[in-house]
Amino acid sequence: MNDVEKWCPEPLWLLAQPLLPDAPQRHQCGGRRRLDDRVVLAAILYVLQTGCAWSALPASFGVSCPTAHRRFTEWVEADVFARLHQMMLDLLGSAGAIDWSRASVDGMHVRAVKGGI
Repeated sequence: MNDVEKWCPEPLWLLAQPLLPDAPQRHQCGGRRRLDDRVVLAAILYVLQTGCAWSALPASFGVSCPTAHRRFTEWVEADVFARLHQMMLDLLGSAGAIDWSRASVDGMHVRAVKGGI
């Protein structure tokens, strides 16, 4: 099993692929060909799961850290990860595969700057 299949298995890819925005159109010829979205998604999921720095992305993915980070930023702006997360929760919930007895709520406290004004 290669890194792509490990970090982005086929069932996950089938859920994620329709959520990804279309690649931007290139108006000029030349330049590098856009890397496959599944390969980049696997690299992004590796970084998110392991907590490593973008610069520590293993070369075995075949994705440079700037490319992975740029695509991650594009997809965050397109709300891909939030929609994928909701889709996964819906699927797991409808299958009864979420153990709510182990759920927890976490609150974050942020100091109000300038008295909350």
